[in-house]
Order: sequence, then structure tokens, then C-alpha cells
Amino acid sequence: MFKSFWGSEEQHNEQSYGDRPVVSRIPPNEAAGIVVVLKDKSANELQKLLSNKDAYQQFLHSLDIVQNQIHLRNELRNETIQLAKHNLEKEPHIRELRNQCQIIRATELATAREKLNELEKQKQEILRFYSPTSLLHRLQESMHKTEEESEALHQQLLDREIDLTAFTHKYKRLRNLYHKQSLTHLAANTSLVG
Repeated sequence: MFKSFWGSEEQHNEQSYGDRPVVSRIPPNEAAGIVVVLKDKSANELQKLLSNKDAYQQFLHSLDIVQNQIHLRNELRNETIQLAKHNLEKEPHIRELRNQCQIIRATELATAREKLNELEKQKQEILRFYSPTSLLHRLQESMHKTEEESEALHQQLLDREIDLTAFTHKYKRLRNLYHKQSLTHLAANTSLVG
């Protein structure tokens, strides 16, 4: 008779909520208290509990263990409601802080992007300035300038605007510089091609 009231042990231990089984265990001392209450019931009263849903609910809610659980559930619900209200009260402040963060992030990000773009431009200029092609081009220009200075110095000698000693000293220095530049240019050009 008790087995049909309480259900089978498997039904008692596993109730399912949706797809998840929930294991519920009644502590032995509380189960003993429920058995004592049921022992005092007549067969008719027990039959009524099994067949009448309202009578079963009334009996169930009269148990101390159930009343304690209901009281605990109500307390937890009230605490949860209070926490939710407290959280909702903070929502405008949180929204304001979030907006401030977005503004700060946007302005700092814009400044950082601007600085990054500026640094990228500087990097490109430096890379362009020190690229092998650029270095070879500047070396070639320097060679051309040195060659022109040598020719101008030679013309000064022919026009007797400079004496032979000064000419020899300056011309030797310019030609030495020109040949160093020429050899450097040739070596660099060869290493780039090869």
C-alpha cells in the first residue's frame, strides 16, 4: 500500500524536469516522521490520499518538512527579488559608465590610430630613404657631383684661377673620393643583381 503511495524507489529517487533527471533524497529521520504520520491513518484515509489529488495536496502541505521547504523557497524567492531590484537600480549607473567607457575607448582609439598612421608614414619614409635602390641612387648622384667638382677644378687650372699645388691637392682628393664611390656603387650593384 505504501509502495503505491510513494511510488517505486526509482520513481521516488529520480524525478525528471525536462530532459534532466533530478535526484531527491529524503533524510531518514524525516522519512521516519512521515511514516509515523501515515501509520496513524486508517485504510480509508490512505485510500483517499491515493485517489483524491486535493486531499493528497492538503496532507502534503501539512507536513513540517514541506512547510519548511516552502518557507525556505519563499525566503530565497524574496532575496532573489531584492537582489534583482537592487541590480535594476544600478542599471542607469552601469549604462552611464558603459557610455563613458565607449567614449574614452573611441577617443583613445582615434588618437592611437592617428599616432599609428603617423608612425607608419615615418616608417615608410625611412624604408624608402634607406632602401638599396635609394642608397644606390644617392651614391650615383654623389659620384656625379664629385665628377662635376673635378671638372670645375680642372677648368680653374686651365683658366689659371688656381695654382698647380692647390689644384693637385684638391684634385687628388676629389678623384680619390670619386673612385671610392664608384667602387662602392659597383659592389652594391653587383650584390643586388647577384
